[in-house]
Amino acid sequence: MRVFGIDCGTESTGYGIVEWNDMASNPQLVSLGAGAIRMSKKDALPQRLAHVYCRLIELLEAHQPDIVAVEEVFYSVNAKSALKLGHVRGVALLAAATARIPHAEYAPLKIKSTVTGYGLAQKQQVQFMVARLLNLSCPPEPADAADALAIAICHIHHSQTAALQSAH
Repeated sequence: MRVFGIDCGTESTGYGIVEWNDMASNPQLVSLGAGAIRMSKKDALPQRLAHVYCRLIELLEAHQPDIVAVEEVFYSVNAKSALKLGHVRGVALLAAATARIPHAEYAPLKIKSTVTGYGLAQKQQVQFMVARLLNLSCPPEPADAADALAIAICHIHHSQTAALQSAH
């Protein structure tokens, strides 16, 4: 299973590709890449959204994931920021739909608790555990990329758990 995780942001949208091969003699999580799509603060929101969309389409075509995993919208005190973030999420979901790739969504607390064991973990704790789970020599940078990898890991974990439960 190849999962493309997306951590939506209005200035930087992280992405990470994680593969789980449970047919191998020693199944393990493998990072196939991660990074961030940076947007200029000078650009208007429509230009930022177009940039994210085009880059995601390129990445989805290049990596051919089985599924896209995205963080659910979380409650924000600043309504304007939450709306802008919602626009970026919409673009990410549109890119997945355009590429005909199914998607899954996970709450921030579920992602953190899956990866670190603690739903209120700090960014550094998430980065550290992502590095451990993927056998990376150092924590992924930027933090948006680490978060995207965490989202992908969360999906793999929960889909494996669901598969085990349905087998019984």
